Amino acid sequence: QVQLVESGGGLVQAGGSLRLSCAASRRTFSSYHMGWFRQAPGKEREFVAAITWSGSSTTYADSVKGRFTISRDNAKNTVFLQMNSLKPEDTAVYYCAAAATRWSRLRSDYDYWGQGTQVTVSS
Repeated sequence: QVQLVESGGGLVQAGGSLRLSCAASRRTFSSYHMGWFRQAPGKEREFVAAITWSGSSTTYADSVKGRFTISRDNAKNTVFLQMNSLKPEDTAVYYCAAAATRWSRLRSDYDYWGQGTQVTVSS
Protein backbone atom coordinates (compact mmCIF):
# COMPACT_ATOMS: atom_id res chain seq x y z
CA GLN A 1 0.00 0.00 0.00
CA VAL A 2 1.24 3.47 -0.91
CA GLN A 3 -0.29 6.57 0.59
CA LEU A 4 0.01 9.76 -1.43
CA VAL A 5 -0.59 13.26 -0.10
CA GLU A 6 -0.73 16.26 -2.42
CA SER A 7 -0.10 19.84 -1.39
CA GLY A 8 0.61 23.21 -2.96
CA GLY A 9 -2.71 24.00 -4.57
CA GLY A 10 -4.43 27.34 -4.24
CA LEU A 11 -5.80 30.39 -6.00
CA VAL A 12 -3.62 32.16 -8.55
CA GLN A 13 -4.15 34.74 -11.28
CA ALA A 14 -3.82 33.82 -14.92
CA GLY A 15 -0.17 33.87 -15.95
CA GLY A 16 0.98 32.92 -12.48
CA SER A 17 2.73 29.81 -11.19
CA LEU A 18 2.19 27.09 -8.62
CA ARG A 19 4.26 24.11 -7.55
CA LEU A 20 2.41 21.00 -6.47
CA SER A 21 4.04 18.35 -4.31
CA CYS A 22 3.04 14.76 -3.68
CA ALA A 23 4.62 12.93 -0.76
CA ALA A 24 4.58 9.13 -0.68
CA SER A 25 4.53 7.00 2.42
CA ARG A 26 6.74 4.15 1.31
CA ARG A 27 10.48 3.90 1.02
CA THR A 28 9.90 1.88 -2.17
CA PHE A 29 8.58 5.07 -3.80
CA SER A 30 11.56 5.01 -6.15
CA SER A 31 10.23 1.84 -7.79
CA TYR A 32 6.94 3.47 -8.87
CA HIS A 33 6.22 5.44 -11.98
CA MET A 34 4.34 8.59 -11.03
CA GLY A 35 1.68 10.63 -12.74
CA TRP A 36 -0.42 13.76 -12.31
CA PHE A 37 -4.05 13.92 -13.38
CA ARG A 38 -6.70 16.59 -13.02
CA GLN A 39 -10.46 16.78 -12.90
CA ALA A 40 -12.49 19.90 -13.58
CA PRO A 41 -16.13 20.18 -12.47
CA GLY A 42 -18.40 18.14 -14.71
CA LYS A 43 -15.50 16.62 -16.62
CA GLU A 44 -13.65 13.33 -16.55
CA ARG A 45 -10.30 12.99 -14.87
CA GLU A 46 -7.60 13.60 -17.44
CA PHE A 47 -3.90 12.91 -17.76
CA VAL A 48 -1.49 15.80 -17.16
CA ALA A 49 2.05 14.42 -16.86
CA ALA A 50 4.00 11.30 -15.95
CA ILE A 51 7.56 10.40 -14.99
CA THR A 52 9.36 7.07 -14.88
CA TRP A 53 10.62 5.58 -11.64
CA SER A 54 14.15 6.82 -12.33
CA GLY A 55 13.10 10.23 -13.60
CA SER A 56 14.79 9.57 -16.92
CA SER A 57 11.67 10.03 -19.02
CA THR A 58 8.65 12.31 -18.85
CA THR A 59 5.52 12.82 -20.92
CA TYR A 60 2.89 15.55 -20.96
CA ALA A 61 -0.59 16.24 -22.22
CA ASP A 62 -0.54 18.58 -25.19
CA SER A 63 -2.54 21.16 -23.24
CA VAL A 64 0.25 21.64 -20.68
CA LYS A 65 3.38 20.91 -22.71
CA GLY A 66 5.88 23.73 -22.40
CA ARG A 67 4.15 25.17 -19.32
CA PHE A 68 4.23 22.33 -16.78
CA THR A 69 7.22 20.29 -15.59
CA ILE A 70 7.08 17.04 -13.65
CA SER A 71 10.04 15.99 -11.53
CA ARG A 72 10.81 13.74 -8.59
CA ASP A 73 13.16 13.43 -5.65
CA ASN A 74 13.42 9.77 -4.73
CA ALA A 75 15.49 10.54 -1.65
CA LYS A 76 12.53 12.52 -0.30
CA ASN A 77 9.77 10.23 -1.66
CA THR A 78 8.25 13.22 -3.44
CA VAL A 79 7.05 14.08 -6.93
CA PHE A 80 6.49 17.65 -8.09
CA LEU A 81 4.48 19.46 -10.73
CA GLN A 82 5.73 22.94 -11.56
CA MET A 83 2.96 24.85 -13.29
CA ASN A 84 3.80 28.10 -15.09
CA SER A 85 1.78 30.42 -17.30
CA LEU A 86 -1.41 29.15 -15.73
CA LYS A 87 -4.70 29.62 -17.55
CA PRO A 88 -8.28 29.62 -16.24
CA GLU A 89 -8.81 26.31 -18.05
CA ASP A 90 -6.18 24.75 -15.78
CA THR A 91 -8.64 25.09 -12.88
CA ALA A 92 -9.24 21.60 -11.47
CA VAL A 93 -8.52 19.23 -8.64
CA TYR A 94 -5.07 17.80 -9.24
CA TYR A 95 -4.27 14.22 -8.24
CA CYS A 96 -0.99 12.36 -8.09
CA ALA A 97 -0.91 8.64 -8.73
CA ALA A 98 1.57 5.76 -8.53
CA ALA A 99 1.94 2.91 -11.01
CA ALA A 100 3.78 -0.25 -10.02
CA THR A 101 4.27 -1.82 -13.42
CA ARG A 102 3.50 0.42 -16.39
CA TRP A 103 4.56 3.96 -17.23
CA SER A 104 1.36 5.26 -18.73
CA ARG A 105 -1.09 8.05 -19.54
CA LEU A 106 -4.04 5.83 -18.65
CA ARG A 107 -5.85 6.15 -15.33
CA SER A 108 -6.41 2.40 -15.25
CA ASP A 109 -2.65 1.72 -15.09
CA TYR A 110 -2.25 3.57 -11.81
CA ASP A 111 -2.58 1.63 -8.58
CA TYR A 112 -2.63 4.32 -5.90
CA TRP A 113 -4.11 7.81 -5.78
CA GLY A 114 -3.91 10.82 -3.54
CA GLN A 115 -6.90 12.78 -2.29
CA GLY A 116 -6.28 15.72 -4.61
CA THR A 117 -5.48 19.41 -4.25
CA GLN A 118 -7.55 22.25 -5.68
CA VAL A 119 -6.00 24.64 -8.19
CA THR A 120 -8.04 27.67 -9.17
CA VAL A 121 -6.84 30.12 -11.81
CA SER A 122 -8.68 33.42 -12.02
CA SER A 123 -8.88 35.48 -15.20
